[in-house]
Amino acid sequence: MSVPAMADESNSQQIARGRYLAITAGCNDCHTDGYMPTAGQVPEASWFTGSAIGFQGPWGTSYPSNLRLLVHNLNEEQWLERTRQPMRPPMPWFNLQTMTEQDLLSLYQYLRSLGPAGEMAPAAVAPGGEVNTPYFDFTPRNLPVTADK
Repeated sequence: MSVPAMADESNSQQIARGRYLAITAGCNDCHTDGYMPTAGQVPEASWFTGSAIGFQGPWGTSYPSNLRLLVHNLNEEQWLERTRQPMRPPMPWFNLQTMTEQDLLSLYQYLRSLGPAGEMAPAAVAPGGEVNTPYFDFTPRNLPVTADK
């Protein structure tokens, strides 16, 4: 097998691994419009284009990023740095910190393989700001009262 053929095979395996990780980590649940309500029946060509449906809580209102546009503008080193930073709720960014560097790079290669598509997600809105999009309300309600120790 030639060196380019081995590189292509290695890259194909990395992309397949990234796809597997994206699916099993539930990335589509938020980052792909319509994924959860259709039990995943969204064409892969539409995956990871973000959403204009927000998540509102004490942090304000945040939106799932268009990961395809994000990775299109980042190199591998920038991607790794970005995945190690805290992100707005409800993104479980701390789960990314448990992934190996190789897993994060596989995810990056998979997302890049999809190519850029869609539009940027709306900007986050600070607490109390006006929200002009649909959103899920994550405001805690009826929490038990705890005694100070």
